[in-house]
Amino acid sequence: MRKIIIVRHGQTDWNVENRFQGHTDIPLNDAGQAQVEKSALVLASLRPNRLVTSDSLRARETAAAIAKRCGLPVTIDPDLRETYGADWEGKTGLEIRKNSDAEFTAWLSGEDIPAGGSGERRSEVAARAISAIYRGLSEIESGQSLVIVTHGGAARSVIGTLMGLPVSEWASLGGLANASWSILDESGKSNGSWRLIEHNSGTLPDPILDQESGDSIV
Repeated sequence: MRKIIIVRHGQTDWNVENRFQGHTDIPLNDAGQAQVEKSALVLASLRPNRLVTSDSLRARETAAAIAKRCGLPVTIDPDLRETYGADWEGKTGLEIRKNSDAEFTAWLSGEDIPAGGSGERRSEVAARAISAIYRGLSEIESGQSLVIVTHGGAARSVIGTLMGLPVSEWASLGGLANASWSILDESGKSNGSWRLIEHNSGTLPDPILDQESGDSIV
């Protein structure tokens, strides 16, 4: 059966500063570069067959390290971008709470509302990211693996969707640490969903620096 390996990008300065990144193009910091080099070594041992990444710089830099170790070309797909956060982008969690505490709390709890007032809903992120994943899956065969390099919020939306969970339950999934990954396979496809066989593998041991932790944001 096919497998999907969903990798979160390495650490950025905005992760450390607890700033909502969204579509803002932020590079990996030195720690992030070291994280992805270490993760790439492990991922290469899984012998993946195809690699698709978000077009955000932090994701492309992560994918480049994986591609080098795995000997794979990189396909860039903008549909794997993080949630567009509108007015929240560039702001820390505390700054967002000053003006949007109720909305931010509701969003963190998993409600399917637009991020930043006029940004994307979780369901919208999932829809476009799932489309990208199935485009990648169409290029591999039974028994092969697809690596997807994406972002914390997008990864959770994708995993929840593939597992057949309603949006309201996605918040029950723990977030991915930087440069860590989750793996799903098709063994659950008989009931229309995929099976999560590994989650947050490769944690380095760092805190999960993303909005889904409840204390931090992407």
